[in-house]
Amino acid sequence: MARIILASTSPTRIKLLKDSGIPFEAMPPRIDERLVEKPLREAGRPAGEIALALAEAKASGIGRADRSAFVIGADQMLECDGRLWIKPSSLDEARQQLVTLAARTHELHTAVAGVKNGTVIWRHLDSARMTMRPLSLAFIRGYLEKVGEDALKSVGAYQVEGPGIQLFESIEGDYFTILGLPLLPLLKWLRDEGAIAS
Repeated sequence: MARIILASTSPTRIKLLKDSGIPFEAMPPRIDERLVEKPLREAGRPAGEIALALAEAKASGIGRADRSAFVIGADQMLECDGRLWIKPSSLDEARQQLVTLAARTHELHTAVAGVKNGTVIWRHLDSARMTMRPLSLAFIRGYLEKVGEDALKSVGAYQVEGPGIQLFESIEGDYFTILGLPLLPLLKWLRDEGAIAS
């Protein structure tokens, strides 16, 4: 059986892959994400392209060191009215994000890349449209008190698999894309490569 490495320490991505029943190892990516995305942002590149570049960089960093493994990298970018967002660094920043995103539609662009022999051989990009309902400051405060530091673990300060679902009015898109790992295309790629049973 092929060795599979997930270049991520995200509990959600690890759980998704683990629950799918395939054997893998999880390793932290060996990149500075802000360093990778900075020139792309400055050049005005689309959010999806930046997400793909980050996913590829994450997988490549480990893939160059372990050329025998299939390495998976993934990343997400949140885009709202042309503005790109990253994970909040504090609860105050999370509150500001939620105030700005309330009653508006944003897009989550989720990219996944596969590396073998140190080379990116597969990439996939998917997007979901997320519409938050109007949120009072009191609700946002209560929500952040409930979820605490978990608000800092994802772009947009929410996890739809938990209390974050209460922030939304409507969602259009693949559930796994929203969680940060487009699982069905990823599993198909692994089967096509003979890395997992078909």
